Amino acid sequence: MGSEIIVHNGGCHCRRIRWQVRAPPSVVAWQCNCSDCFMRGNTHFIVPSREFELNKDSTQFITTYTFGTHTAKHTFCKVCGITSFYIPRSNPDGVAVTFRCVDPGTLKHVEIKQFDGGNWESSFGRTGISSCSKIVDEKAE
Repeated sequence: MGSEIIVHNGGCHCRRIRWQVRAPPSVVAWQCNCSDCFMRGNTHFIVPSREFELNKDSTQFITTYTFGTHTAKHTFCKVCGITSFYIPRSNPDGVAVTFRCVDPGTLKHVEIKQFDGGNWESSFGRTGISSCSKIVDEKAE
């Protein structure tokens, strides 16, 4: 059963970072309690990287923070400090989009699941989060 894919627009608070993401109108978002996501209160949905497009004018306003394994690339706006998207450790082939940074009107439903980033290895193995950045072949369904 294929799901409708639409374009969602979004970005940071000061609107210097803008992007488009192709995803269904209903998404599963992950609330993570790793040290970074917990402090920021970030809840995000994950898409394959090819489904995310950053506006070219936005790149000059992005800075990146890494820690630990340096796999996650926590991007944020140099001006307003908002993380509207980042590359997650769980899905380095995808993009995590902060669902509250999607412009109003296109997200119809957000189901929030928990990811225990404080116990990353065990949570990664049991949640299935790694499948969120994979391209689904609709012909195979």
